[in-house]
Amino acid sequence: MDETAVAPEPPGIFVPAFRHPVHAFGSRILDFDRQVALMAIINRTPDSFYDSGRTFALEAATKASLAAVAEGADWIDIGGAPFAPGEPIPEAEEAERIVPVIAAVRDAGDVIISADTFHPSVAAAALAAGANVVNDTTGLRNPDLARVVADAGAHLIITHSLAEPRTAYPRPRYADVAREVADFLLRRVDLAVSLGVPEERMLLDPGHDLNKNTLHSLEITRRFAEIAGLGFPTLAAVSNKDFIGETLDLPKESRTAGSLAAAVICILGGARIVRMHDVAAARSALRLTEAVLGFRPPAYLRHNMGERNGSDGR
Repeated sequence: MDETAVAPEPPGIFVPAFRHPVHAFGSRILDFDRQVALMAIINRTPDSFYDSGRTFALEAATKASLAAVAEGADWIDIGGAPFAPGEPIPEAEEAERIVPVIAAVRDAGDVIISADTFHPSVAAAALAAGANVVNDTTGLRNPDLARVVADAGAHLIITHSLAEPRTAYPRPRYADVAREVADFLLRRVDLAVSLGVPEERMLLDPGHDLNKNTLHSLEITRRFAEIAGLGFPTLAAVSNKDFIGETLDLPKESRTAGSLAAAVICILGGARIVRMHDVAAARSALRLTEAVLGFRPPAYLRHNMGERNGSDGR
């Protein structure tokens, strides 16, 4: 056997060819050729999709953020307004919700912090408080957001969605959802570049469930490689979403296993950031998946490594 030969890519695994694999988020460096980042979710809203306001209070949001870091999160995504349709949150109020949490988390260490917002004024305040990234779920509906990110030298997550912010989009239809999402994201990348955000500071998100039904989200999960294949580090925001609940007939509080399965499928399709609620469970799933991909060694080797089997006797 030729030991210099390159092993073929395992079936069912897609390894993206990134345009810029190494990204610097302040002092934190991520090499997306060699790792998957775990993004924890903190919502300072009284009506958040998942926790119904459990982390709305400042102390609760800060405590939950620091606990997520302690459990192994690489990244904290902090939002002050839900994506779901509803009355607009005043920009000043949204900033008041997220800026103190960002500042507290930044003081605690070098974890990556993103502000989940589509308002330029909120993004500017968040970046000034220590955020590294703006996570825009509207796909640059407001081009001024890109200008704010460019001026700050920050990163931008561009997400596929079709509706105006906080408005309903009934019965979404796609002829080919994966192709249409990919085309949309590439157009928005071109827009962001024209507004000053360099490619090496951009990340993409196909937007599971955002103006998509369950069949659309399952299709995106299955064909995630077509989004990751665009060459940008790609986020899978799948945790506890409706497509998992509808597929498994489970309420939000019972969707962790399905969320982990969806995240792993997306990673095997090239996702390099996963946005999850249960950080401890997700950390274990990610580490095992990274080991399978050859990104990290096992924590230790004992089983069948010596004259006797490991301590489990198998």
